[in-house]
This record gives sequence, C-alpha cells and structure tokens, in this order.
Amino acid sequence: MKLRTVGRHLREGSKNLVRNGWMTFASISAVAIMLLIVGVFLLLIMNVNSIASDIENDVEIKVFIDLTATADEQEELRLELEKLNNVESITFIGKEEGLDQLIDSMDDGGIVFESIRGEENPLNDSFIVRAANPQLTETVANQIEDLPHIEKIDYGKDMIERLFAVTNLIRTVGLVLVVGMMFTAMFLIANTIKLTIVARKREIQIMKLVGATNGFIRWPFFIEGILLGTIGALIPTVIIGFGYSYINDRFVGQIERLFVLLPVFPYMWQIAALLIAIGAFIGVWGSMMSVRKFLRV
Repeated sequence: MKLRTVGRHLREGSKNLVRNGWMTFASISAVAIMLLIVGVFLLLIMNVNSIASDIENDVEIKVFIDLTATADEQEELRLELEKLNNVESITFIGKEEGLDQLIDSMDDGGIVFESIRGEENPLNDSFIVRAANPQLTETVANQIEDLPHIEKIDYGKDMIERLFAVTNLIRTVGLVLVVGMMFTAMFLIANTIKLTIVARKREIQIMKLVGATNGFIRWPFFIEGILLGTIGALIPTVIIGFGYSYINDRFVGQIERLFVLLPVFPYMWQIAALLIAIGAFIGVWGSMMSVRKFLRV
C-alpha cells in the first residue's frame, strides 16, 4: 500500500469521528463505561488475590524437637530437613527465644513466665519450616513426621485446609467473573460500534457501486475502530489511575491495619495496557464485522 494511500485512510478515519459526532460520543461512552467497570473489578480481584497470597505465605510448620535430643542430633535433624523436597527455609528457635515470643504474645500477662527462664524452661527447641509453595505445606509436614528426634509438629492442619479451600475459591470465582465481565463488555461495546457503522451503510454501498475495492472501504473504518476503542479505553484508565492513587495516598494508613494494597505501579501499567488492548481490539472487531456485511453488493 502506498504511503499516500495510508495517509488518506488515516485522515478519513480520523475525520469520521468528527463527522459522526453523536454516534462517536455514544461509542466512546460505551467503551469507557464498560471498561471502567472491568478495570475496577480487575483491580479489586488483583488486590484480593494478593491478600490471599499474603495469608498463604504466613503458613508455617513448627517442628518441636525432642527434649532429650543433643546438639549433634539437632544438627542432624536440620540436615535431614534441608534434604526434603519443596522446603524453602528452615529457622531454628531456641527455647529461650520461644519463651520471649510467648511472653511478648501475652502482653502484660506474660511477665508471670519470667520465673521459668534458664534450666527451668520447659519449652522445646524448634525449627520453623516454610514450604516453597504454601499449597504443599501438608505434603512437607507428612515428610517431616517420619524424621527422628521430633516430639511433635504443628501446622494447624484443619485450619490450613479451610484456608486453602477459601483462597482457591476466591481465585476461581474472581477469574470467572473477570472473564465474564470482559466478554459482556466486548459484546455490548461491539454492538454499539456496529450501530455507528450501520448508520452509514448507504455511504459504504455507494462506494462499492462506484468501484471502490473492499480494502479501500475497510481501512478508514479500521482506523476509526482503533481510535474509538483506544480513546474509550484511555478515559477509564486515567480515572482508575488517579482514583487508585488517591485511595493509596489518602487511606493507606487506615487500610493497612487490615491488609496491604498493591502499589500503584507497576500494576496500573498492566491494567492500562490490558484495557487499551481490549478497547482497540473490540473497536476494530465491531467495525470490521459491520462493514463486511455491507460489502456484499
């Protein structure tokens, strides 16, 4: 295609936005509103998924060492733990450190335990084991049970099973809802853009009758579709970007008491790229599907 022809298509596609003022406004509004809903919902799901991951990452296995185990046997146990599959980290907690943690967890009431320091400390030394994947915590715990010099292990089996069931459900429901929202947005936006093209079917048919090729007719509509979708996607991107930045700056202290929000960047870039890609694709798709119907003259 000649450069002059490309320029002509770009000019015609851009002019069509102005010539069809109200229909252009309707198409851009439809794109903006639907993608605003999709963008907000996507950002919400990303934060919920992040919170679920943070909760999962707090899961740990506490391995209580037998009180009769010597220092060499404790080291032997550490080496055995390091050999296990899917183990990310192992941290030793001596019984004095364990007592400090117990006292700190009980605030002022923990002072009564100060009297059992030293030789009278009845607590076990322990290892804190974290699985490489939180979902494999039970698998790792089952491997640990067979090792020597262990009095017991604790990882809250029942609670962990319920936790993972809830987080997996959240991810599944979130994915289904996002995909459903995207397809709904595609359908509604594409049909709105089709109305813009249908309103000019006589223009398309006349061009076809006077000898214009299909490609010559399609290209301006192709450009127009991209512009409609992209402009419509930029509006919700800006709204979501400023809105999320404001929430992060204004309420971050209050929100962090409950959970930590994802940072504005780089996640806003990811959402912006996705919304613009969806908008441009839907704009082109809606335009091309409508034009094709009127090229059969």
